[in-house]
Amino acid sequence: MKGNFKRKKLKNGLTLLFEKRNVPVVSIIFAIKAGSNNELMSEKGISHFIEHLLYKGTQKRSARKIAEDIERNGGELNGFTGEEVTGYWCKMPSDKLKFGLDVLSDLIKNPLFDEKEIEKERKVIFEEMSMRKDNAPVYVFDEIQKCLYGGIMKIDTIGTKKTMGSMGRKQIIERFKQFYTANNLILCVVGNLDFEKIVTFAENSFEKKKGVVPKQKITLKNEVKIEKRKGIDQANILFAYHSPLPKSKEIYASRVLISLMAEGMSSRLFGEIREKRNLAYAVKGSLEAHRDFSFSWIYFGIMKENVEKVRKLILQEFEKVSKDLTEEELTSVKTQLRGQYKISMEDSQVQMINLLASEIQTRAENFYDFEENIKKVTLKDVKKLAAKVKEGKYSFFALIPEN
Repeated sequence: MKGNFKRKKLKNGLTLLFEKRNVPVVSIIFAIKAGSNNELMSEKGISHFIEHLLYKGTQKRSARKIAEDIERNGGELNGFTGEEVTGYWCKMPSDKLKFGLDVLSDLIKNPLFDEKEIEKERKVIFEEMSMRKDNAPVYVFDEIQKCLYGGIMKIDTIGTKKTMGSMGRKQIIERFKQFYTANNLILCVVGNLDFEKIVTFAENSFEKKKGVVPKQKITLKNEVKIEKRKGIDQANILFAYHSPLPKSKEIYASRVLISLMAEGMSSRLFGEIREKRNLAYAVKGSLEAHRDFSFSWIYFGIMKENVEKVRKLILQEFEKVSKDLTEEELTSVKTQLRGQYKISMEDSQVQMINLLASEIQTRAENFYDFEENIKKVTLKDVKKLAAKVKEGKYSFFALIPEN
C-alpha cells in the first residue's frame, strides 16, 4: 500500500496524508497536534471541552445541521481527544466527499462557542466524569496512568470538576486560537479520490497561521495501588509497565512481548490464568504507544481473593519468557502480528487512524515498514524487556469489592 500513499506539507503549514483506495467509501480526519498533555494543570480538560463544543454549532450550521449534513448523506461523524492529538472525523460514500470536507473544516474554523451551549456541555462532561468513575473497567484504565506517570498526566484527559468548573468562554477561545492553526493541523484522507483536488481544497480553506503548542512535563514512576468499592462483585485489575518510545526500534520488541503475553486466546497469560487455572474470564492486553510516552497493559476481571495470586503468576510468566522463550514461539508471534497488521488495513476508517497515529508518533510513512521491523526483532530483544518487568519495573492497580 506504500505506493498508494502520499504526503504533502502545504504552503499554509497544514500536513496532508493520503492513501488511495479503489472502494466507494472515504474516511476523513482533521486532527490538531495538541491534546491534554499540552494543557496547563489548572486547565486540564480544556482540549476535551473544545472538542465537545465544536459540534455544538458554527457560523453556518446548528448542531443539528452538522449532524444532518453528514448522516443524511449516508455518513458517520465523531471525534476524540487524546493526550497528544484531538481529532474530528467522518466516513462517507465517496460521491459525498464534499459534505465531509465542508462540515469538518467548518467545525474547526468557525465554532460559535455560544455561552449557553458552553454551560450545557459543561454539565454533560460532569455526567461523563461520573460515568467513567462508575464503570469499573474504564476507571482502572484511568487510574493505571496515574500509577505510571506524574506531572500533567496525573490528571485525567477529561479534567476534574474543579478545572472544568472554572473555565470560561474567554479562556476557551484563547486556547482554541492558539492550538487550531494550520501549522498544527493534519488532514488525513483514505479513499478513491483525486489527491490534487484535496490539496487545492486544503490550501484554499486554511490561511497560513502559526500557533505554538507547549509541552508539559511528564514524569515516570511505578506504583502499586488497591482501592475498595461497594456495589461491585468482581475485582478489576491492570498490570502495566513502561515501554520504549515509538522513535526507538525497541518498540517492535515491546509489541511482540505484549502480544505473546496477553493478546488473544493463544497468549501465555490467557492460557495460564484462564484456561489452566480458571482464575479469570477477561484476559487482554495491548501496547499504548505515543510520541512522548508509551506503556503496555494487561487487564483481568477476577474474584478479589485471587488478586495477589494473579499478580504473582504474571511475574512468573514474564520470568519464564526472559529465560525460556524459543525461536519457534517468537516466529509464531511475529507471524500473528504481521497478519493482524494486514487485517487492520482492511477498513478505511481504521487505516485513517493508523496513519494519523504513526504521523503523531514519528512519521506516517513508517506505518508501512511495520512488517519488516517486526521481522528484525530477536530473542534477545524480547527477553531483555521481559526481564525488566519481572525485576519489578511495573505498576499495578486493583479495584476490588469492599465486602
